[in-house]
Amino acid sequence: MTTDTTPLGSLVAAAQAILPEIAEVRRRLHRHPEVGLQLPWTQAAVAAELERLGLRPVTGRTVGSVTAVIEGERPGPTILLRADMDGLPLQEETGLEFASEIPGAMHACGHDTHVAMLLGGARLLVERRERLAGRVLLMFQPGEEGYHGARFMIEEGLLDLPAGGAVEEAYALHISTLYPSGTINLRPGAQLAASDTLRITVRGRGGHASAPHTAVDPITAAAEIILGLQTMVTRRVNAFDPAVITIANVVAGTTSNIIPETAFLQGTIRTVSEEARSAVHDHVRRVVAGIGAANDTQVELEIERGYPVTVNDAGAAEFVHALAGELLGADAVRTLDAPIMGAEDFSYVLQQVPGAFAFLGARPPEQDPATAPMNHSNLVVFDESAMAIGAALHAAIAIRRLGAG
Repeated sequence: MTTDTTPLGSLVAAAQAILPEIAEVRRRLHRHPEVGLQLPWTQAAVAAELERLGLRPVTGRTVGSVTAVIEGERPGPTILLRADMDGLPLQEETGLEFASEIPGAMHACGHDTHVAMLLGGARLLVERRERLAGRVLLMFQPGEEGYHGARFMIEEGLLDLPAGGAVEEAYALHISTLYPSGTINLRPGAQLAASDTLRITVRGRGGHASAPHTAVDPITAAAEIILGLQTMVTRRVNAFDPAVITIANVVAGTTSNIIPETAFLQGTIRTVSEEARSAVHDHVRRVVAGIGAANDTQVELEIERGYPVTVNDAGAAEFVHALAGELLGADAVRTLDAPIMGAEDFSYVLQQVPGAFAFLGARPPEQDPATAPMNHSNLVVFDESAMAIGAALHAAIAIRRLGAG
């Protein structure tokens, strides 16, 4: 793959010049969030913006995705740039003038900014086709928030383009209030965790709360399971290959004087390697079965596998780090000390092709880092000025990787 060494500093200025248009698209999307795999309003809006750039949008067959290809002036490899499009089932409470108009739905994870930034980057690239030897596949995906949208797009053939060869590299940005506005934050290797869902039903024998010896109490067994899982994490899991198990949902009983028949537990398992993921699943099965048997209860365990670990290719991560430093200055680029225990379905793409996923800081400067609402809060607000940096970095990645110079 050819590497262009032409200075790229003008890209940030060009992106800042079109920031009002980028922000207008973002705000329009923010007012109309859609959740899940089918996003008809968003899909149509994105397709219309791509057509305005002279591109030909292609919509998904089974999900509400959109793709488009920017053809360079010379032949060469294909790289992928991705933006996710779906919102979250939250009632927005930000008070923004462009707040969600859809009851119970909100762009609380910034996917509206992702779409706007990638469209802005596409505009910069369309205007600079002469610098591209190859093609850029623009991936606008639905269903990132737990619906496996990227996996469905891959199954539809996302990475195997007709008459152009397979995608060779893939890149994505994710906005975040964890980091100062305008910074790029990433690391080689595991960037985000695998996420699996844990469901446990404990079945005992109901009875009167005044005579627990005549019943089999599923609540005490469930309590032991919760504590046993926490002890397991601290005693059976390598601290240098960490895991998180959180039981976040407990349902049992109906009143104060009845021992119920069942107790239900639900939570999440987070790991940052496939080895730890497999080992933790085995440990969970043993802990749950053992405690259930010790309490004379019947236990049903379900572990639903979610997103895999998001793993940045070392070379691709170093490329993004160096490129962002060239665009923004070395002080604006930070190497994360450890993976983030959140999960991301761009992991499916990075399982297939090398690439990198980076966080774009967008915490409003006036907000206290200790109290600023985070992604997935119905109060989260992003600094829109950071979107110019995201658009410029998208374009710079493509120009540098496909540069003909």
